[in-house]
Amino acid sequence: MAGGMRRAAAALGRDIVDQPRLLLAAKAAVAASLAWYLAPLIPFAANEYSYYAPLGALVSMYPTLARSARAGLLTLVGLALGIAVGICGLVIVWAGIAGVVAVALVVGLGVALGGIRALGAGREWIAMAGLFTLLLGGRSLEEFSVSYIVTMAFGVVVGIAVNLLLFPPLYVRRASDRLSVLRSTASAQLRKIAEAVESGSSSPDEVEVGLRGLNETAAAVAEEVREADESRRANPRARGRAHEQEQNLRRLRALERTTAATRELAETLVGPDAADLPSSDDVRARLTEAITRAADLVDAAPDDSSGAELLDAAQEAVRRYREAVDAHNAPHPSSADYLLAAALYLQRIVNASRVFV
Repeated sequence: MAGGMRRAAAALGRDIVDQPRLLLAAKAAVAASLAWYLAPLIPFAANEYSYYAPLGALVSMYPTLARSARAGLLTLVGLALGIAVGICGLVIVWAGIAGVVAVALVVGLGVALGGIRALGAGREWIAMAGLFTLLLGGRSLEEFSVSYIVTMAFGVVVGIAVNLLLFPPLYVRRASDRLSVLRSTASAQLRKIAEAVESGSSSPDEVEVGLRGLNETAAAVAEEVREADESRRANPRARGRAHEQEQNLRRLRALERTTAATRELAETLVGPDAADLPSSDDVRARLTEAITRAADLVDAAPDDSSGAELLDAAQEAVRRYREAVDAHNAPHPSSADYLLAAALYLQRIVNASRVFV
C-alpha cells in the first residue's frame, strides 16, 4: 500500500510540474493580474464589480487557443442565461413571494438548464449567475447585471489575448513523442506474449496488468494527439507544421489498430480464457518468431531506414507460421481455429505498420 501511495504521489507531482501546465499557470496569473489592473477602465461597468474581470480571465484559460475561445464564449452565454433566471427570481420576490421560494426556483431552474450539453463550460455558470443576480442584484439590478457580464467578458478577452500572445500552446511535437511511447509499450507487450508462448506458460494476472497498461497508454496518447490537433487552430506557431500533425494522426490510427490486434492476440494465446498453446514445437517456434518479428516492426520509428527489411521479415515470419499450422493440423483443420486467429491478428499488426515503410 505504501508503494502505491508513493507512486500516486509521484504521479501527482509530475502532473503539477509538467511544463505545459506550468506555462498555463503562468499565463493564467498574468491574465488575471492584467484584467484586474485594467478593470476600472471598462465602460458601462461599476468599479465595485472589478473582481469579475480576473474571474473571466481564469475561465477562458485552457491549454489550447480554440478551447479558450470556445469556453470563454460559452461561459458568457451561461452567464446571460443565469442573469435571466436571476431576474425571474427577483420578479417573484417583488411580487411578495417568500425569498426562500425564489432561491429554490432560481437554483433548480439553473441546474436544470445546466443539463444542456451544447453549453459546454457555460453549463456550470447558469445556477451560480442566477443566484448571484438574485442575492446581489436587488435594487441595483441593471447596474449589477451589466457590470457582471461586461466585466466577465472583458476578462475573457484578456485571457484569450494573453494565451495568444504569450507562447500560444502547440503540442504537435509532444504528441509525436507520446506516440513513440505508445509504440514502445505495444512492442513490449508483444515481446511478453512471445516469451509466454515460447515458455509454454503464462500468468493471466500479469497479462491483464500488461493489457490494462497498454489500454491506458493508448487512451492517454489518443487524447494528446487530439489536443495537439486542436492546438493548431488559429495558432500562428502552427504554420508549416501541418505535415507533422498529419503524420501524428496517421500514426495514431495505425497504433490504435496495432493495440487492438495485440489485445486480441494476448487474449487468444495467453489470456485467462485462452486455449492451450500448440503442442507442436515447430508451430510454437514459428509463432514465437512471428510475434517477435511483429514486435520489431512495431518498435521501429516511422523514419527508420531498416523499416522495409523489418516489414519483410515480419511478413515472412507470419507466412511460415501459417504454413506450420497448416502442416500440423491438416488432418483436423478445425482444431487450428485459434492458431489461425493468431495469424490474423499478427497480419493486422503487420498491415498497420505497412503505411510507414
